[in-house]
Amino acid sequence: MKILCQNQAPLAELNIKNSRFIAEAFTVHDSLEARERLHEQKKRYSDATHVCHAFVCGKDGGINGMSDDGEPGGTAGRPMLDVLKGSGITDILVTVTRYFGGTLLGTGGLVHAYSDSVKAVLEACQTEELVEKSTFTFSVEYPLYEIAMRFLSSFHTDSIKEDFASQVLISGCIWASETSSLEEGIRNLSKGKSQVQFSQ
Repeated sequence: MKILCQNQAPLAELNIKNSRFIAEAFTVHDSLEARERLHEQKKRYSDATHVCHAFVCGKDGGINGMSDDGEPGGTAGRPMLDVLKGSGITDILVTVTRYFGGTLLGTGGLVHAYSDSVKAVLEACQTEELVEKSTFTFSVEYPLYEIAMRFLSSFHTDSIKEDFASQVLISGCIWASETSSLEEGIRNLSKGKSQVQFSQ
């Protein structure tokens, strides 16, 4: 499974027979978060004809949901969810906002419009493999700072932050499979003075 890379909110827009279809993708971790984001979207596009959605969550993509939001049954939410499931991406919500352009598209036309909208926004997404991660923090004395940072660069990490106080506090995320190696390495570098704290 894959997930969206951090700090992005891709958007794609299609115009089909004067109807605007605005597709947006968001990271969500459960159905509650998906509903909250959907509520925000409906407020943001309160003048739209429809705000349809589909979401997939969980390590195996087993949590999902969808809505046609007033479109004929099975013409929006289901095709959107089918595209999402086929993408192999999880922890994702896609909304497709429609502004009606005056021309009816018919059942087949709507299925294509909503499917194509999701495909278009997924093409704009950057993804990464879903890997279990842990957050870490540790402190080192200033003489060890650059050595510790070089050592840290040999791992799969992200969201690194540094706080310079009486010692340097370093925090971030690391692949869970690499935590023991990081812990051992920092302990050895600091001759036992620094301990790495982990949390999920």
